[in-house]
Amino acid sequence: MQNKVRTDLPTLFASLWLCLMLLIAATAPLIAPHDITAMDLRHRLAPPFGFGGAAVHPFGSDDLGRDVASRLYYSIRTSLLIAFGATVISVLVGTAIGFLAAYFRGLIEHFLLLLIDVQASLPFLIVALAMLAFFGNSLPLFVALMGLYGWERNARLARGLALAAGAQGYAGATRQLGAHPLRIYLRHILPNSAATLLVAATVTFPEIILVESGLSFLGLGVQPPMTSLGVMVGTGREYITRAPWMLLAPSIVIVLTAVAVSVLGDYLRDKLDPTLK
Repeated sequence: MQNKVRTDLPTLFASLWLCLMLLIAATAPLIAPHDITAMDLRHRLAPPFGFGGAAVHPFGSDDLGRDVASRLYYSIRTSLLIAFGATVISVLVGTAIGFLAAYFRGLIEHFLLLLIDVQASLPFLIVALAMLAFFGNSLPLFVALMGLYGWERNARLARGLALAAGAQGYAGATRQLGAHPLRIYLRHILPNSAATLLVAATVTFPEIILVESGLSFLGLGVQPPMTSLGVMVGTGREYITRAPWMLLAPSIVIVLTAVAVSVLGDYLRDKLDPTLK
């Protein structure tokens, strides 16, 4: 019993951390003590409260006197919104293409597999930089661009699951009864593949958080006056010796959130995989 409790502790902590992040994201406008663009030059580069700083800025302030805590709360909201929206797009696009590749044979299947291979061979960061430079940047476009990350893996996984389901009795029996292919895939194959696709989404989610943070760190992601975790890290890199709290707060959130989602994904894989029961 002690081993079971010890094994479940990482999952418990990961779940609590993700619940905290979701709560902060949902209530950011209510709990933020200051406006994210409000400058307080009297408390410029003030340390956090308890480390020599004032209670008016509990996590300290940045180079313009803006409250780090307020910017952190809104950054969590923005980064989670981008990661969730992009993950949904990636899973939906990948699953649709994977199911189409499993249903159609011949030229269409080879074309879709070639498209998957081309996407897998392209360095995503270079493609993202080119598209952002060509089309400009806005939040909807950025979310859609992030949604292109990892869809080829979801497509391969969905295709494999569809082919495996097609070789099993329930899909073949439904087809023999004259059911429409769309009904077979949506009502039978997709529900039986949802658990595996959900676990795959927990792998894509933290990766998108890291990619978004990297692009925002380079100044090509979220644009001012909005803020994200990557934007905060990019701003704080120049003050890492003078004001390390500007960099440490968002960096810790990025690392812990990515680890928490990965731990929760491992837990779901163990619980949903029938071969491990």
